[in-house]
Amino acid sequence: MTSTRRKDPLSRTERKDLTRASLLQAALDLMGEGRSFTSLGIREIAREAGMVPNAFYRHFRNTDELGLALVEEVGITLRRLLREARQAGVADSKMVRQSVEVYYQYVQQNRLLFLFISSERAGGSRILRLAIRSEVTHFTNEMAQDFRRLGAYPDMPTATLQMVCGLIVTTMLAAAPEMLDLPPEQPLLEAELTATFVRQLQVVLLGAANWREGGRPPDAPRP
Repeated sequence: MTSTRRKDPLSRTERKDLTRASLLQAALDLMGEGRSFTSLGIREIAREAGMVPNAFYRHFRNTDELGLALVEEVGITLRRLLREARQAGVADSKMVRQSVEVYYQYVQQNRLLFLFISSERAGGSRILRLAIRSEVTHFTNEMAQDFRRLGAYPDMPTATLQMVCGLIVTTMLAAAPEMLDLPPEQPLLEAELTATFVRQLQVVLLGAANWREGGRPPDAPRP
């Protein structure tokens, strides 16, 4: 016998989360039309989400606070995905490529988010620039901790290891605009871009493996 019982209505918390997500998506959709985040107003974000402006203030005090939520969403999810890609048990030779593939897929699946990050990282609101830098620091510290756990660069001082991880994160952020500009349905271009990105990270890691404190290569003569 087929049940005719109606699905339970959304709870108050679920409705609140749905409204908040709609506002975030509305801001991203407007940026997808070529708008800069700093040019967006509360009224038009609410209108794009199909709400009245007062609904916006139940979730965010201003547009900067909405932008901070977008930065946090990228940071939490991407850190988790890349942390999983670096888990023990993955061969070192495959770890870089696996991390690149995870990153590429996430960028492509979240194009509007990364358009926002790429734009706000270099301009726009100082509050958002600082928030993105803070996320970069989180990425860097987590990566350095994972490298320690995996036994990579055991003799490298912590400050130097963090510098290496910072170079990796910076390289990743710099690659995002190229990934976003890649034409769709172009597997050869995608493979070429991915291979180039992998080589860039391998160069950073190779340099780290041969680094000696003081800046001299291991076999360089003393002046």
